[in-house]
Amino acid sequence: MAIRQAVEGQRRIMGRLEKGADILEGLSAVCREENVSMGRIEAIGAVTGARIGYYDQHAGTYRYSSIHGGREIVSLTGNISLSEGNPMIHAHIALADREGRMNGGHLAPGTTVFACEYLIEEFSSVGGTPLSRSPDRETGLLLWGGEER
Repeated sequence: MAIRQAVEGQRRIMGRLEKGADILEGLSAVCREENVSMGRIEAIGAVTGARIGYYDQHAGTYRYSSIHGGREIVSLTGNISLSEGNPMIHAHIALADREGRMNGGHLAPGTTVFACEYLIEEFSSVGGTPLSRSPDRETGLLLWGGEER
């Protein structure tokens, strides 16, 4: 089954998170405050520490690792949709250390801002109903158009 949704660009929100903020919590707060229920997000900057995840397909669970010390945000990209009626950000982050070595994965709470500039592009559904996430039986993930287990 393919899930498709026709969307139109609506508005763009640019801003900066405060030093010391949790990136995921901060971006989620912006979405709530601006009433963004569907869109895409990107950011650049730096972190003082990070927590990233990898979905273990065999175990059906996320595995998390912590990164200590400053890193550059090479890329943060993701999408925004609804989960249980609230905006949910699903984002991945790529981080570089001072030698340019990369770490990356699923953005998790516990990634702390040194500096973070973001762009949120809000979409509206042509059909009027935003994409929403629910558990997918096959993968165990919260996906667009998933089915209740």
